[in-house]
Parts: sequence; C-alpha cells; structure tokens
Amino acid sequence: MNSPLAPKRAMRLILALSVGLSLGAEALAQSAGAVAPRTYAVKDKNGAPLPAYTIPDDASIFERPDAEAVFYGQRLLNETQRLLPDHVGAAMNCNSCHVMQGKKPLGAPFINTYNSFPQFNPRAEREMTLEERINGCMIRSMNGKKLPVDSREMRAMVAYMKWLAQDVPHGARVQIKNASPFDTSLVPDPVRGRALYAQQCASCHGADGEGLKDARGHIVFPPLWGDESFNIGAGLARTYKAAAFIHDNMPMGVHTDGAWGEGRTLSQQDAVDIAEFFTHMPRPDFPLKDKDWPSGKKPKDARY
Repeated sequence: MNSPLAPKRAMRLILALSVGLSLGAEALAQSAGAVAPRTYAVKDKNGAPLPAYTIPDDASIFERPDAEAVFYGQRLLNETQRLLPDHVGAAMNCNSCHVMQGKKPLGAPFINTYNSFPQFNPRAEREMTLEERINGCMIRSMNGKKLPVDSREMRAMVAYMKWLAQDVPHGARVQIKNASPFDTSLVPDPVRGRALYAQQCASCHGADGEGLKDARGHIVFPPLWGDESFNIGAGLARTYKAAAFIHDNMPMGVHTDGAWGEGRTLSQQDAVDIAEFFTHMPRPDFPLKDKDWPSGKKPKDARY
C-alpha cells in the first residue's frame, strides 16, 4: 500500500501541476527558451564588489516557505491577460516583453527590479514604489486597470521579483544589462521599416500587426498595433525604446548564441526603421497622457 505524500512533496506536486497545466502557449515558449544558469558580478551602491549572483532555477522555488506566492506571481507574469481579464485590455502578457520570465540579459530582465525601488521615474518626475511601477505597466502596456496594491495578485508579482533578486542587498546591482545602448541620432525610415517588418516580423506578429493566438485563444506572439495592442503611453510605443528591444531580442526565433533572440540579425538602423513603422500605427489612446513629463521635458520619440 502506498504511503501518503509528505506535505512538502504534496505541495510541490500540486504547484507543479498547477503551473504546468495552466501555462498558455506564450508561457510554454518562455519556459522552453529558459536560459541556463549564469553568474554575474554584483556591486553595491558605491561600486564595491559583493558575492556573485547566479540566475536561479525555478526548481529552487519549491524550497521556499512562500513558494505558492512566488509561483503565482510567475504565472501572473506569464498569463496576465488570462488570469486578470478585468485588469488587462490588451492581448498582452507582462512576459510578452520581459523575455524568458524576466531572466534574459538585454530582454528587460526583472533581476534588479526588486532592489531598485523606490526609484525616480523620469516620466512621472517623482519617486515611485515597485507597486506603482507595476500598475504603470497595467494601465499602459496592458491597456488596462490598476491592481489594488495590497491584493494577492500584486503581492505575488512582487514575491516573484523578490525571489529573482535572491539575496542581493537592497540598492546593490547585479551587473546584467536591461538593454544595449542605442544610437538615438539615427534617422528612422518607416517606408524601409514596413518592408523589413514584412520580411522579419510578420510571420510571428501578423501582416497587420494582429499577433498570433493558439487554438484556445491564448497569446503566442503579441499584437504590435491595433485595438488589442499596448497604448500610446507604453514605453514600447516610443520609437527608440522599441528599437533597442528589437535590436537586442528580435527576431525571437533566431538563436545562434545559445538563447532566443540572440542572433543579432538586425542592425540598429534596421531596428529603428521597423520601430518607427509599427509604433506609429494605430493603437489605443492613453487617457492620463497629460500627466506625463509635467515639466515638459519629454523625449523626442514620445507619442504625445
């Protein structure tokens, strides 16, 4: 007769089944491309070296007392639209942009996020909490509504980011880049960008920027314009922000250097041309745009 599962083992099985069975196509794609553990230097706020950081494996979450919250946060970032339909207006997930569950270098990683807040936000021109920053993404990139800051969902997202930070002290930084430096003096050519989009991007994001969903309606690749895309207040609605992301990570299927999006097939000029084309295609408005850059010091690629 089989003995009952030990409580910790039972919890691990339940969480694994919950995560595995509920993942949408995009989340599975993110997991399939997960980076192998890599180690990075860490420096404190004065530049002094600290013990090195290694990107953690998801299996280590099971050993944590807050494993349920961390896994739920991971699911929310992978399946934002499906799990938060009342708060997400776009056919987007957080990890549509934060590549490989926030672990990929140059793919907008979450690794330093928890330890970087509170943080001054140039767009708001004030210091913001991590919860405020997450809600900024909810109303911009998700084209949706804010989450209550004390909600289970908000706490879970923060728990995942805290787990990803591991034991790095607050204010210290793992020496991993969010994005590469980008030449903002480049003059974009949207006509050339349209042609490049058709060649390099349309197979995943659609000829009309509509994105791609699986048979169940789950997001595989997000829409880049139209009613289901991010609104004009999102960072990726800005030409040079979008171009840096494209240059570092696209086309996602090209992986000549070990991980998705590391083929470096597009030049910076290619990237800025593509970005200028699709960022200026029709997309939802952002009702609170008059609150951004209150002193008038907005960047040259702002959409409003």
